[in-house]
Amino acid sequence: MPRTPRLRGSSALVAAGLLTLSTACAGGGGEEEVTSLTAMDYNLAEPQNGTTATMLKECGDQAGVEIERDAQPRDQLMPRLLQGASQQDLPDLMLIDNPDLPQVAATGALLPLDEAGLDTGGYYPSVLEAGTHEDTVYGIAPGVNGLALFTDTAVLDEAGVEPPQTWAELRDTAAELTEGDTKGFAFSAIGHEEGTWTFEPFLWSNGATLTELDSPEAVEALELWSDLVEEGSVSQSVVNWSQADVNDQFLGDRAAMMINGSWQLPVLDEEDLDYDVVPLPVPEAGADPATPMGGEVWAVARNGGEREQKAVEVLECLLSDDNMRQWAELNAYVPAKEELARQLAEDDPRMAPFVESVPTARSRTAELGEEYPDVSTAIADAVQEALAGSTSAEEALSQAQQSVPEN
Repeated sequence: MPRTPRLRGSSALVAAGLLTLSTACAGGGGEEEVTSLTAMDYNLAEPQNGTTATMLKECGDQAGVEIERDAQPRDQLMPRLLQGASQQDLPDLMLIDNPDLPQVAATGALLPLDEAGLDTGGYYPSVLEAGTHEDTVYGIAPGVNGLALFTDTAVLDEAGVEPPQTWAELRDTAAELTEGDTKGFAFSAIGHEEGTWTFEPFLWSNGATLTELDSPEAVEALELWSDLVEEGSVSQSVVNWSQADVNDQFLGDRAAMMINGSWQLPVLDEEDLDYDVVPLPVPEAGADPATPMGGEVWAVARNGGEREQKAVEVLECLLSDDNMRQWAELNAYVPAKEELARQLAEDDPRMAPFVESVPTARSRTAELGEEYPDVSTAIADAVQEALAGSTSAEEALSQAQQSVPEN
């Protein structure tokens, strides 16, 4: 999730990293026939790597083209795409983390998907919003993820408490479950996007926005976190923990509850652990959770003519119901279409809290567009300072507010 700056590479780097289109001339001259397209993503780990390659091949075959795939390390993908956009040399298809999409869309190098005639019927409106920049849909996610509260069933049963539903209950339950080496609660407050994304549900559900970080509602949300650390219910080490580290704490019986994502379900299922998953606690009973929309979106480059048409054909195949189900099952994601998601929640109750959160999930870039990465960094810094006790929540967020662009 960290953001990387724009880089200017050499022509040799471009030639090596951004694949060019192969074409074969149609007999008798005229417009060249498109026989291959390029694609770029960051799915290097298995099984996502193999599944991405297989889906691209099958969808390319269906569209009558060969897909030349370039899988990049995550921290190198955005510099390569921004460089390609500046040089009008983008791959035909790109799989991009949704909060990064506005940076590429702002260059004018992406194809508006409504212009391409892509059918968006049946998708969650919140999913479409996550692929939108300046009221135009440029990216579509095959599946999305979010955050929920994981609880150790045995520990809660022994203490005779239920999973908390409100902030007050969270505070009381976390304190009651804290004993010896076990903290009652854990979350990632690491100093980059993972920490910001974990804090955003508390910020948003309390009525705060990303454009007014110094509001009383935002301060109250951060004070909840800092109070939990100060009271000893949460380890101060959360400022160094990624979401994977938090999961390790939960698996190691060092945290009775944690905030984490649906992608941890396969990891937890490999262990002998009885756990439950419930929606995130909210300030007051009955309020809707407001989780950030996670997941990657497929986008198409504005490369013109038949290349665009073929790329859209491939995209339509990637977003087919069968492929969407497979992608969701592989990643423990929620399918982007409402009916498919409803079926998933019925088949796997552990996914139900994540499905429940999608309608009210928010795009991280809806308020700030391509300016979001800078503000996200400022929020992560504020959280770190407040939890470390070096400054108050109010002072930390007042400093973060300076990163918000003026209207």
